Amino acid sequence: MASASSSKLLFLRRLSRALKLSSSSSLSVRPYVFLLEASRPSDLARINFRSFLSVASRSFCSRTLDLEDDSQGPAAIDYRSLVQEDEFHKLADSTIQDLQEKFEEYGDCVQIDGFDIDYGNQVLTLKLGTLGTYVLNKQTPNRQIWLSSPVSGPSRFDWDQSAQAWVYRRTKANLSKLLETELEKLCGIPINLS
Repeated sequence: MASASSSKLLFLRRLSRALKLSSSSSLSVRPYVFLLEASRPSDLARINFRSFLSVASRSFCSRTLDLEDDSQGPAAIDYRSLVQEDEFHKLADSTIQDLQEKFEEYGDCVQIDGFDIDYGNQVLTLKLGTLGTYVLNKQTPNRQIWLSSPVSGPSRFDWDQSAQAWVYRRTKANLSKLLETELEKLCGIPINLS
């Protein structure tokens, strides 16, 4: 009895490995159908897993990795431009508090079922019912404010000293302007966050 269950366990492990390998290969599904149909330990003993797995792993990686090419890596951060931690907390807390107050005023103007604002554990959440949810939070190690938007997705905003605003480096979007644009599109009523 123990031998049969250990054979099945071994089979399931090998099958799992084979299926993981096949997700990036161009093999057909037919060999797996045979494996799934083989439910008895005697059937499992007839399967040559080494040859099966070697075929499945031949086309696992189609190209070599060029680890010297860093053009696809993240953008370099100039740590000299980061604000000091105490200044970051003042700026981020002030921004999030201002946004919370303006969102509360905005909630009085719009008629949306499920409109709710919540602030806790340094996370500001703006729920717009079926229209989606915005989440803003501080990321102290990076000196950033992170935004999760139902419209534009995730964004990471850095403090831009010259613009005196939180700016997403990738798109140069201003946090306040982005929220104004998206909320007006979603809710149909303009909001001023400046």
